[in-house]
Amino acid sequence: MDWDAQAALSAKNYLSMEPFSCSGLVEQLSSAAGEQFTVGQAQYGAKAAGIC
Repeated sequence: MDWDAQAALSAKNYLSMEPFSCSGLVEQLSSAAGEQFTVGQAQYGAKAAGIC
């Protein structure tokens, strides 16, 4: 599984539902209450989604 691609997809989905800051989206993607991606994967996803 390409976890970076999954993080990017999740980031785009979150941004379509509500606004996030770069750091807020990374936190959401990497938190235990969120998607539980690694911080690196979350950062990649946020960058791929165009928020960072």
